[in-house]
Amino acid sequence: MPHPLMYNEDHFLVLQSGESEQILTLPELWDKLRGVLTAANPTQIPQDLQRFKTVEEQVQYLINTSCELNIVPGDFLQWYAVRLEK
Repeated sequence: MPHPLMYNEDHFLVLQSGESEQILTLPELWDKLRGVLTAANPTQIPQDLQRFKTVEEQVQYLINTSCELNIVPGDFLQWYAVRLEK
């Protein structure tokens, strides 16, 4: 049976166009996604996120189900759960 630590998602490798890779904690990733969604033109937000009433719901959905957000064509924001300890 896998150890529960295998499913611990406390840290994320974040890749964003034009920036160096970063390791972020879950709260830091939350803030980053919230900032991107808040700054975006509402018509640029992907259609699957538009069904949510709040940015917080959109962020939670992204963290639970995705690893990429594309707001502006040619730009990317990707995140992957990483384990820092064994």
